Amino acid sequence: MPENSQPDGWPAATRHEHVAGETIGRHRHPYHQLVYLSTGVLAVRTDEASWVASSARAMWIPAGTWHQHRVYGPSHVHTLAFHPDDAPLNPAAPTVVSIDPLLRELLIAGSVPGLSAPEADRLLAVVRDRLRRSPVQPLTLPTPQDPRLVRACALTEEDLAQPRTVKWLARHSGVSERSLARLFRSEFGMTYPQWRTITRVFHAMIRLAEGATVTEAGLGCGWATTSAFIDAFTRTIGQTPGGYRATARGIARTPS
Repeated sequence: MPENSQPDGWPAATRHEHVAGETIGRHRHPYHQLVYLSTGVLAVRTDEASWVASSARAMWIPAGTWHQHRVYGPSHVHTLAFHPDDAPLNPAAPTVVSIDPLLRELLIAGSVPGLSAPEADRLLAVVRDRLRRSPVQPLTLPTPQDPRLVRACALTEEDLAQPRTVKWLARHSGVSERSLARLFRSEFGMTYPQWRTITRVFHAMIRLAEGATVTEAGLGCGWATTSAFIDAFTRTIGQTPGGYRATARGIARTPS
């Protein structure tokens, strides 16, 4: 794996490729890490939640955070490491940040193998400045803890095309409808319909990266019409599903 190294031994930057379906087991780093994909999609999961990183969204993973990855679609991955005492983003919580065209080019350039230390330092300094200005993306899929909620979420995710109601989920999860609704609010801070929308968008992002058409992804994740899917996806992600699919698949551009 090509990489630029910090004086204390851990990698300042790496760039490498992953094949679709590849997984990286649960691990953690002594440094903060920013993970960016110039093509493809990476699902990142911690003990608390899951996120999706892609060409428009980079994943910030604080030092010491246990996490694991799964790759969807052929992916070009670029990572930058930051000293634990020099975090440009929240050092306590994982998050996804929006990547604009300038920051994209900086992340790609900063992970080129063989950079001299002065050049790498200059690029990283600009990356830090741009990250501090980058808006945080809200799409986070929380991990349920209560066994009843775990069951209800699993039932929903195993067939997103079916419009499962809270009443149906409660009956099949061995819990009252009122209790289940309360669990969604207490654990996730949102209603069941809000959680289901986020879940459907999350899985639609993965399907699009794997090659599904916009219509296939929308219908497969439970939207009755393609236009309704496009509207919900765009409001949640800030990008149309067609535009997202093109960049995630590397159709618009491949990394230099």
